[in-house]
Amino acid sequence: MTSSPTPDARPYRRGVGIALINAKGHVFVGQRADSAAPAWQMPQGGIDKGEEPRAAAMREMLEEIGTDKAEIIAETEDWVRYDLPPEISRTIWKGKYRGQEQKWYLLRFTGTDADINIATAHPEFSTWMWLPFAELPNVIVGFKREIYVQVVKAFQATVDKISKA
Repeated sequence: MTSSPTPDARPYRRGVGIALINAKGHVFVGQRADSAAPAWQMPQGGIDKGEEPRAAAMREMLEEIGTDKAEIIAETEDWVRYDLPPEISRTIWKGKYRGQEQKWYLLRFTGTDADINIATAHPEFSTWMWLPFAELPNVIVGFKREIYVQVVKAFQATVDKISKA
């Protein structure tokens, strides 16, 4: 008789994700600086104690891509979760969390490409590009793919309106 695995009782880390859209309806993605393998993602990060999620989204965008030239135009209705793979979850965030629970925001970029500067104080990305929004799930690391599918589903109609305007 085999026993089932013990459920992971660790909490989820609260965070935000940013889908930054340009006038063509393409989304900002950055290649993670800490990965030699392809590992593209949108800006995201934790919410500081006492910080509102919307403020955290704007702060994280500035910290990760060097600009705050954007306006929030939509947010996910619910928080979305992902679990980290076991080999990562025991080391990242000192093993305190099993994954993240995130509120995602769709932002319209109001600047120019020259306003984006990934050479920040603590660089997250080694390079970046604008990607057609619907292609997001195809370039994301596997354990985050379902989150990106949900984000695309939540925001695709709004992104389509932007790209047709």
